[in-house]
Amino acid sequence: MTFQERLFQLRKQKGFSQETLAERMGVSRQAVSKWESGLSNPDINNLVFLSEIFEVSLDELIKGEAPQASEKEETIKIVEVPCSRHYEYKSRHHIGGIPLVHINVGWRGGRFKTHFKAKGIIAVGNIATGLISIGLISVGLFSFGALSFGLLALGGLALGLMLACGGMAAGGIAIGGVALGVFALGGLAVGMFASGGCAIASHIAVGGYARGHIACGDIARGVRIIERHISGSGTVIDSEMMILAIRQEFIGMWAPFREFLIMLYGGW
Repeated sequence: MTFQERLFQLRKQKGFSQETLAERMGVSRQAVSKWESGLSNPDINNLVFLSEIFEVSLDELIKGEAPQASEKEETIKIVEVPCSRHYEYKSRHHIGGIPLVHINVGWRGGRFKTHFKAKGIIAVGNIATGLISIGLISVGLFSFGALSFGLLALGGLALGLMLACGGMAAGGIAIGGVALGVFALGGLAVGMFASGGCAIASHIAVGGYARGHIACGDIARGVRIIERHISGSGTVIDSEMMILAIRQEFIGMWAPFREFLIMLYGGW
């Protein structure tokens, strides 16, 4: 039996399509098709990975022969050289054709591979897309990951339509080392309303260095400068001056939102 025939046989035994095997291998479907048709052969790393997926030795995979007892230990050593792990789970229950839970995580050669993708209501994967998503790269309504995008996003780099928290965060409300948002809070905060070590805002800025229409800080630049005072609890804003400035400078602002700002900044 040729290698091509053996590969086809093992794939069918596992119930894999060429596309499924290609996804697990991190190669294109065309590559698998060429292996099975004899137009090309996988390299040694892919051969080892194939042997792990089909749970056979390299001899069984290439020659179609089971290893002799004396050769078994040596064969196992060869198979274990690459550090490869993969786990996938899909729940039986679906909503709108999407699994309730899909977990698809793994790595190969000690590195995470982006072709392990999870898509579900709850998705966990190297790349995850779902209502609630957790992954190296995650996209969802509630998103958690090194790179996360969603309505509510938490991650090293987070982009959230409503709330974003991360080392670098951008969103309606952004909290992070570097924060960009309508309301921004961080070491470097930029937005309409910003608070942080360095705060730059179009409306109100509060921070060590503050630059905005209304500014309050150790170093403040703006149309209206609000002083800070030292008290027993630390440095506090002159609340009366802040409230007065908000009412005078934002006369045309929607009244309920202006009152919210007074409540937010007037109590500092």
